[in-house]
Amino acid sequence: MAPLLDRLGRPVEDLRLSVTDRCNLRCRYCMPREVFGPDHAFLPRSELLSFEELSRLARVFVGLGVRKLRLTGGEPLLRHDLPDLVAQLAVIPGLEDVALTTNGVLLRRDAAALAAAGLRRITVSLDALDDATFQQLADTKAPVGTVLDGIEAAREAGLDPVKVNCVLQRGVNDDQIEALAGWARDTGVTLRFIEFMDVGTTNGWVRDRMVPAEEVAQRIGASWPIEPVEPDRPADVAERFRYLDGAGEVGIIASVSRPFCDTCTRARLSAVGELYTCLFAAKGTDLRELLRSGATDTDLAATVAAVWGARTDRASELRAEAGLTGPRVEMSYIGG
Repeated sequence: MAPLLDRLGRPVEDLRLSVTDRCNLRCRYCMPREVFGPDHAFLPRSELLSFEELSRLARVFVGLGVRKLRLTGGEPLLRHDLPDLVAQLAVIPGLEDVALTTNGVLLRRDAAALAAAGLRRITVSLDALDDATFQQLADTKAPVGTVLDGIEAAREAGLDPVKVNCVLQRGVNDDQIEALAGWARDTGVTLRFIEFMDVGTTNGWVRDRMVPAEEVAQRIGASWPIEPVEPDRPADVAERFRYLDGAGEVGIIASVSRPFCDTCTRARLSAVGELYTCLFAAKGTDLRELLRSGATDTDLAATVAAVWGARTDRASELRAEAGLTGPRVEMSYIGG
């Protein structure tokens, strides 16, 4: 079967599947409490796609070329019985990889069950190693040790090496670069630094708070010499660097200073079944209505193919000096 390509020649190979819009943290670059406070109206549980609906859509996407799937949120571990969904997804013929991104707070509870269900990889968000900075960034009373223990639980369950993502903001946690890199080298996790992005419209993004990838690489290299590593595939978003002393590698996702729209192969599904073709899109295409109105898999595949085939998204390449303009979906809604 010929690959499904968008109008810029990019295939659909990766699917990010949000299972909830809820989260147990209030990280300021994602879900600031003044917006997502006690009165915020999260999605009613009855509107969320069931595990069977999520699995059915995943099969449709795999039939169109998707080979890697990542479960996101919100915080996906807030979705009850999530290992049951992983078990359904892990046996889809043609799907090569099932991964999950989490803040790690509930990972000690769920790591073993997720691994047993067929989860292959896990990424944990961690923006600081000390309690004061971590709690300020995540707007939580939970100690950072809870996340560190969750990472250890994932490793004990066989989800190793664990990947750790850190969103850097100048004047907020850029003093953590060397500490996080040293910790990752010592513990054997794979660390990825991410440039602060203007996802959504509520996280207060300004370019001056973005720490560019070049600076991050220079600072790490000043402590431990590094060299570039070739990507495993063109769609990989992280620029990888190998430590010359053999202590693993570190990555940097430079979506602002060096955008990679031309190799983007990611589709995203919200927890209510909306298909988004870009992290910075304003709206998605409703697939839930099709699902619940008797559409066949052929009907669903045709709709997805039409949406992807018309795709021309390259928001990061078009970002102005002051950032993106206009309405954009919030990161917590489609999982980043």
